This record gives sequence, structure tokens and C-alpha cells, in this order.
Amino acid sequence: MTSVSGEAPAARRRLTTIVLVVAVVTALVLSVAVGSVTIDPGRVISVIFGHVVPWPVPTTASEVESRIVWEFRLPRALLGFVVGAALAVAGAVLQAVVRNPLADPYVFGVSSGASAAAVSVLTLAAGAFSFVSVPIAAFLGALATTLVVFALAQRRGRVTPGRLVLAGVAMSYLLSAVTSYLVLRATLPGQSNVGQVLSWLSGSLAAADWGDLGIPAVVLVLATTILVLLARVLNALLIGDETATSVGIDVARTRLVLFIVTSLLVGVVVAVSGAIGFIGLVVPHAVRMVVGSDHRWVLPVSALAGGLLLVVVDIAARLIIAPSELPVGLLTAAIGAPFFLWMLRRQSRGEA
Repeated sequence: MTSVSGEAPAARRRLTTIVLVVAVVTALVLSVAVGSVTIDPGRVISVIFGHVVPWPVPTTASEVESRIVWEFRLPRALLGFVVGAALAVAGAVLQAVVRNPLADPYVFGVSSGASAAAVSVLTLAAGAFSFVSVPIAAFLGALATTLVVFALAQRRGRVTPGRLVLAGVAMSYLLSAVTSYLVLRATLPGQSNVGQVLSWLSGSLAAADWGDLGIPAVVLVLATTILVLLARVLNALLIGDETATSVGIDVARTRLVLFIVTSLLVGVVVAVSGAIGFIGLVVPHAVRMVVGSDHRWVLPVSALAGGLLLVVVDIAARLIIAPSELPVGLLTAAIGAPFFLWMLRRQSRGEA
């Protein structure tokens, strides 16, 4: 199968992976330890082990601290990792599909579709459906947007990366306008859920619990496994359609499959975290600069780096204006927007 340019030494790849694993574990422990009530990291570890191992684990943590760790902070930290990992993996795949380092779920309208559908439930049908319908709506919105974008991008049965980007941007603007109208509608007299809508649109992990974690975690593992198995296909697409076709890949069908898998990934995590941007743009690009372009490494390393980034950002969001907290989506935008402008400048100079 086709090789990719930009190969990195195997030792650097292994070292990067090890460093990221250690950093992720450390960040997760710190995320659980810090907050309005600071808990010693040693107590945090003992409480976690006490719940996951079948034998008694001695701990000096009080009952209140144990509840804070297990019921509130640990599911939030783990959900932050899952959401960040999923967005980074989705961004890496979309960048390969369209051969553009500026691509991410927002460019294709996938996140906008999930947001518009979820906000529709929150504002138009809040009395008829329970909150569990918001994740379902977000996923269906992401999937529907994906199929529409793919249909619009076709011309004489062929889909090109350029048309995909244009169709995605157009859908993103349209769906953002729909979402803005729904938010405006929610501010009218008699509507009491505007705060929930605005918090969701800003991206937040504050309400996370164990019930939010199961489906996104399973989808992340399954989708990433499938995508890693398709890594050589992604490598071929990254080089060009002609190369992919020459090695027997049905380019149009493969793009559709990859698009659907990424929409599932994005829809499921956006449903539980709200709109969190730029992770799918920043992380894969940074990862490729370190480990090269081979997706057998890019995908798992992006998952680790994306999860780590969102966990760290969530810690910062809780500390900057403590005891209040900032929506994590605001901080990821503050990080991602300058990075995006830097990438645009590199491309304009012909360096990327």
C-alpha cells in the first residue's frame, strides 16, 4: 500500500505516545483533585482504586470527598477526555479526506447540524421530550447534515474535496442561522430555557455524570478502531485521488463511509458536551508535525492529545474565575483562533 511523506522516526513516535499517556493520567488526577474543594491527589487515587478493584483499599478521604471524586469530578474528567479525543480523531480524518489541514467538523457543518438539532429540541420541544432526546437529536442532525453535504458535493457521480468544503461551509452558515433564530426565539417572554441553550452552545462539561459517559466512550473506541484499520486508505487519500484509485480504492464510496463514521463520532460527543470548537483543527495538525502523516500513528496520538487538551482546558475553565467557571468552548476558541490564523498565514506563504 502507498506510503506517506513526512515519516517520523519510530523512536520519536513511541516516546510521544508514552509521554502523552503519562500526561493524560496526570491531567485526569489533577482534574479530579482541583476545584472549589481541593482534594489531595493521593486521596483521589485511593478513592478511584477503591471503586474499581474488588478488594478493600485504605483511604484517608472523607465520605464527602469520596462522593465528590466518584460522583461528580471523575465522570466529568473522563467525559472531557472522550470528547476531546473524538473531536481530534474526527478532525484528523476529515483533513485527510479533503487533503486540507484547515478542515475540521465545523468546516463541514457536522457540528452545526448537531447543534441546530439539539437546540431545536431544547427550544421547540422541551416540554414534550426529556433531556435524553437532546443526544438523539444531535446525532441525527449531524448525520443528516453529512448526507446533505455529500449529496450537494456530487457532480456527475463524483465528489471532489473542493466541492465538499464549499458544500460544508454553505451548510454550516445556513444551520448557524437556524440556531441563531432558535436562540433568539428562546429569549422571548415565556421561554425559560435560554440559559440552558446558551450554556450548551458555549460548550460545557459541568453537568457531566456517569450516564453521559457510556455511549460516547463506546462510540469513540469502535470508531477509532475502524478508522485505524482504514489507516492505509486514509494515507492513500491524503496523497491524492489518483493514487487511491490506482491501488483499488473506491474513492467516492470510501469518502462517504468515512464521512458517516466521523459524523457519528461528532454527533454523539457534541450531544453531551455542546459545541466545542477548534480541537479537531489544532490537534491533528500539531500531531502530524511530531509523528508524521501515517494515520496508524496520527489517529491514536491525536486521540490522546485531543483528550489531554480538553481535560487541561477544563481545569483552566474552573480555575480562572473560581468559584465560577468559564464554558470550555470559549477557551478552546481562544486557543484555536490564533492557531487557525497562523496556519492561514503559513499556507499563504506556500509553507503548508
